[in-house]
Amino acid sequence: MANYTIENPCLRARITDNGACLLSLECLGNGGHILRQWLVKDKWHPAESAMFPMLPFANRIAGNCFSVSDKIYTLPQSPFNDPYYLHGNGWLTQWRLLEIKDSYIILRSQPAPIGIYYYIADIEYRLIDNQFTAKITLIHLGKQPAPYGAGFHPFFQTSLDDTVQFSSTGYWSENEFHLADEWHEEIPGYMNFSQPRVPSAKWINNCYSGWNGVAQITNRLRKITLSSDLPWLMVYQNGNDNFVCLEPQSHQVNAHNIPGRPGLRMLQQGDSYSIDMSIKIVALPQY
Repeated sequence: MANYTIENPCLRARITDNGACLLSLECLGNGGHILRQWLVKDKWHPAESAMFPMLPFANRIAGNCFSVSDKIYTLPQSPFNDPYYLHGNGWLTQWRLLEIKDSYIILRSQPAPIGIYYYIADIEYRLIDNQFTAKITLIHLGKQPAPYGAGFHPFFQTSLDDTVQFSSTGYWSENEFHLADEWHEEIPGYMNFSQPRVPSAKWINNCYSGWNGVAQITNRLRKITLSSDLPWLMVYQNGNDNFVCLEPQSHQVNAHNIPGRPGLRMLQQGDSYSIDMSIKIVALPQY
C-alpha cells in the first residue's frame, strides 16, 4: 500500500494506490479536515477511507445479475458481508501511479474482468486554490457492449453545527436489501435537505432524484460546496458516526434491472466515459 500526498497553499490530500482512495482532505488554514480521515490500522478496508471511487457501477444490483441482449451476466460474490457485489471493483483494485506533481496525481487500473465488465480506468485528483477536483475516465475493452456507470463516495466530516442543503424532486425509499424501493415526491422531514438542516442521528441510505448538481455543508466557520453534473445524489449516514456521505453518481440504484437503464452508458469496445466532481471550501467572515 503506497500513499501519496498532494498539496497547495490552501489544501492537502492524501491518496493511496489501494482502491485509488482518498485517505484525507484538509484545509491548511482553520478549516481542518473536510473529509473523515482514515485512521491507520493493520487491516485495510476501503470503506474506512475519506473517499473512494465507484466503478464500473455504483451501489447494488438486484439478484447480483442483469441481462444484456438476452444474456444474463452474474457478478462475483461480495468480499464483504453483503449479498450483492457493492460499488463495483474499482475501490477493491490496486492502482498504479501514472503521474504526480505538487498539486495533482493520476492513477490507472485495469481490474480483472467481472461479469461483462472489462475496462481500464484513470482517476485524477487535483487541487486548484481552495478547490479539490476528481475525475474518473473509463475505457471499455470487452467485445460485448456493456452498461457502465460510476460515482464518488466522499465521507464529509460533520460537527453539531453543520447544516446540509441540496435540492431534489424526490427520493427512493430503501428496502431490506438496501436496494431502491418506491419513488416518493414527499420527503420525510429528517431526510429533506431542501433547506439547510442539521443531519439527524438516523439511518439514511437513499437516492435522490432531480438533484441540481450542488450540495452545501455549512457551519459558522466555513462553507463546503460539492458540485457535479451527475444527475443522482445518494445520501448515506449510519446515525452513529460524525459523517454524512453525499455521493454524486451517474445512475439510479439498480438501474441495470430497470427499463431503460436510467443513467447507465452503453459502451462499445474502445468507447470511453468520464465523470467529475469538485469540493470547494470557503472560509466565512467572522464578526
